[in-house]
Amino acid sequence: MEMFVGNLPYSMDDSKLSELFAQFGNVEKAKIIKDRDSGRSKGFGFVTMVDEEAQKAIAELNGKDVEGRAIKVNEARPKEDRPPRRDGGFRR
Repeated sequence: MEMFVGNLPYSMDDSKLSELFAQFGNVEKAKIIKDRDSGRSKGFGFVTMVDEEAQKAIAELNGKDVEGRAIKVNEARPKEDRPPRRDGGFRR
C-alpha cells in the first residue's frame, strides 16, 4: 500500500523517512518529493509498505510530532488526470 505523508519537516530526506516507518515493518520505498528547480523538499512524500504494516503505521504516525511538525499520514489516492496547462507546460 502506498501512503501519503504530509507536513514533513524540510530537513527530512528519503532515508530518515524510511527509518521513521521501519519501526512498523518493511519499507519497500520511501520518497520525499522535491521541487524540480531548487531541489528542496516540498514537505511531503510517499511510503510503500505491506497493507497490514501500512495500516499500523497510519494509525500510529498520523498526527505524530516529528521535529515540531504534526505529520499527516494516510492512504495515497491515485494521481488525478489534470487538464493541460494553458501555456503548454512551459515555464517562462
